[in-house]
Parts: sequence; C-alpha cells; structure tokens
Amino acid sequence: MSPLTHFDESGNAVMVDVSGKDVTDRTAVAIGSVRMQPETLRRILDGGIKKGDVLAVAQLAGIMGAKRTPDLIPLCHPLALTSVKLLLTVNEPGEKIDIEALCRVTGQTGVEMEALTAVTVAALTVYDMCKAIDRSMVIGEIKLMRKSGGRSGTWDAA
Repeated sequence: MSPLTHFDESGNAVMVDVSGKDVTDRTAVAIGSVRMQPETLRRILDGGIKKGDVLAVAQLAGIMGAKRTPDLIPLCHPLALTSVKLLLTVNEPGEKIDIEALCRVTGQTGVEMEALTAVTVAALTVYDMCKAIDRSMVIGEIKLMRKSGGRSGTWDAA
C-alpha cells in the first residue's frame, strides 16, 4: 500500500505539491445511484415533481459540483476542468436512478475527486427534489470506476 500523501512527516495535513509532475491528459469516471419507491420513479418520468425536471436539474448540479470540488474537499487542487459529463439513467427494474460522471483535465493532478463529487451532488439533488414524496430514498453505490493519466497510468475497478 502506498503511503498517505496528504500528511507531512509530522502528521500535519498538507496539499500535495504537484509542481514536479508532468502535465498530462487525465480522466476519471465515477458512478452512483439513488434507489426509491416505484411511484417516485414514475412521477419523475411523468414530470410530476413540483420542483421541476429532476434529471435535468440533477445533471446541472453534478456539473456544478465537479467545478466546486476544491471548495468542498479541503486538500483538493483547483483544476481547470476541460470536460464534465453527467449521465442520469432511469433504471425501472432496479427502482433507481443510475448516475455516471466523466471528468477530464489536462494538468498535473487527477480528477477522481471531481467525478466522485459530481455523482454525489447529482444524487443529493435527486433526493432534495423528491424528498417531499419519498424520504426513504437511499443514495449509494458511489465509487470510482476508472481513472487514467499521470504517473500511475490507468486504473479500472474490478
């Protein structure tokens, strides 16, 4: 296992110094889901949520979340993201909305946290927009699926 990089030799939290790293194209893909009652899912599909188009609003929220990641995660570097794509898919048999985020940057550090934050913020937005009719929704299965670029190369979830 690699040593933790966000601590100095005295145990103090530090932002990793990436100045010596090469600038490369980096990508990350994260996924997650919001499980809900079948009636909630039907109302989302039928446009019956008073707050508006749940999928469109959650998609925008996820993109905004990726862009604001360093404001939320203290030791993340601010990145000039080159692309953020969010896909929200209704999974009727699973009674859930599946969320996938793809983030890209050309830089000295990766975009895993941005992809994970995008999924999380999109999921929280779905919850917020539907909580009046379904407080039993479950946000879960948020994980990194793939990352590429940088010194460590490509990593895929098993």
